[in-house]
Formats: sequence, structure tokens, C-alpha cells
Amino acid sequence: MLPILGLVLAAAFAFAFSQPAPQGLIQFGNDNGTYVPLTGLTEGSDYDCENDPRPCVVTFSNNNPQTGQMTVVKPGIWQDLR
Repeated sequence: MLPILGLVLAAAFAFAFSQPAPQGLIQFGNDNGTYVPLTGLTEGSDYDCENDPRPCVVTFSNNNPQTGQMTVVKPGIWQDLR
């Protein structure tokens, strides 16, 4: 019973701490300051974020990396797997 409870709690925490992009905003990967649109890319097969406090996946208030307000969706170090 205890291992099942652990799995349920782990799934709940994973869901609670993942942040989807707000509606209408594009997610970008932070490739050393170059912002790569993640539209159509899948984490784990196209890119990955190594554990790190720096921004890995971000959104911008107006979908423009040059002038938009950045929001960090996922911290980490960007790795292009393509």
C-alpha cells in the first residue's frame, strides 16, 4: 500500500509543478541567449533541460524575445537533441 501511495504523490507533485504555456503564448528554449521556438518539438526527443536554476524554457508576454516580458516556464540548461 505504501509504494502505491508514493507513486500517487509523485504523480500529483509532477503535475502540480509543471507549467503549461499560457494560452496564445509560444514556448521558447533558451539556447545560450538564442531563443528557439518549441512549437512542434518534444522534450526528451528534440530537446532536454538539464537540472540548473537558469531559464531553459520561457515565454514572452508578446511572443517576441526582443521586446517581451520573460516568464520562466522551466529552469535548466538547454540541450538540443536533434
